[in-house]
Amino acid sequence: MGIEEILLGAIVQEASDIHLTVGRPVTYRLIGDLVSVGEKMLTPMDTEAFAKEITTEVQRKRVEEVGGIDFGFSFKEKARFRVSCFKQQGHYSLVLRLLPSRFFSFEDIGLPPQLVETISLPRGLVLVTGPTGSGKTSTLATMLNFINENFPRHIITAEDPIEFVHKHKKSIVTQREVGEDVPSFSEAIVKSLRQDPDVILIGEMRDLATMESAIRAAETGHLVFSTLHTTGAARTVDRIIDVFPSHQQAQVRVQLSATLVAVISQVLVPRLDGKGRVAAFEIMFATPAVRNLIREGKTYQILSELQTGARYGMIMLDDNLKQLYAQGTIGYEAALEVAVDPRELALQLSKIQPPGKGRR
Repeated sequence: MGIEEILLGAIVQEASDIHLTVGRPVTYRLIGDLVSVGEKMLTPMDTEAFAKEITTEVQRKRVEEVGGIDFGFSFKEKARFRVSCFKQQGHYSLVLRLLPSRFFSFEDIGLPPQLVETISLPRGLVLVTGPTGSGKTSTLATMLNFINENFPRHIITAEDPIEFVHKHKKSIVTQREVGEDVPSFSEAIVKSLRQDPDVILIGEMRDLATMESAIRAAETGHLVFSTLHTTGAARTVDRIIDVFPSHQQAQVRVQLSATLVAVISQVLVPRLDGKGRVAAFEIMFATPAVRNLIREGKTYQILSELQTGARYGMIMLDDNLKQLYAQGTIGYEAALEVAVDPRELALQLSKIQPPGKGRR
């Protein structure tokens, strides 16, 4: 198989990822599982040839120097891929993520309508969290596209690499790739403040410098979006605070309590009908009560605010899983696999008769 045939196959089969590694056949990730394509084991010559077809000489030199590189590329206007090309045991390996070919609506991915009001705010910090491959990038792209279509704003993004390409609509969209257009996320944020931004997207808050810059940008009157590899609203707040030195943590709590407007934590769950996966969310909005808990260092009490915050559009992950199960969207085992409290959720699901039969 040539690289074009592999890419086309992934598009047709709606694979989320492609793995090309020595000693294994071409492998797709389909509905969360790795599935081999054919029986031919890839050789070092195969993977090096694949790498040469989709990388430049400069990119390959970078792989040789530092061991790997991430980048995005478009394939014949059919799809866009995010690529990680790296060395393992001296050989080339590639992992390609197939990016959605269109922007989703809030309804498509299950985001509550209250978020429209949140992302219409002139300032604040919105965080999208979850494990790798949980759909964070798609959720961010959905929210940015909504702003782009509805408001005359200047949107600046710092990404590593650029995944969704946003065309100018009502907004002007400036997309900068870390490593190509700017050396780091923190540098991108600092420079963006001189470029008349309204909205700033930071691909990932990886370090202290980036977190400091993001919070400062939100404080100075900008709407800032970013991601973290955390699960749950309370853990996300704790993770940010814990990154700072102990003598700064009280100040950061005050800053976060004033700037944070929402935390969207998500996971992807296989659909019961076998047609891909669906996102399940935990969503926290920064109500006055939540802001007070953050300021006073009582994040362990945020859970109780989530439990009683339905009127604000807040929801706990396990409650969202219960809703999806009751609708017949996901199955029993799939729900329990990603639940925060599997035993309690199992008890709740046992009281529900979802549509159809054989739902377990």
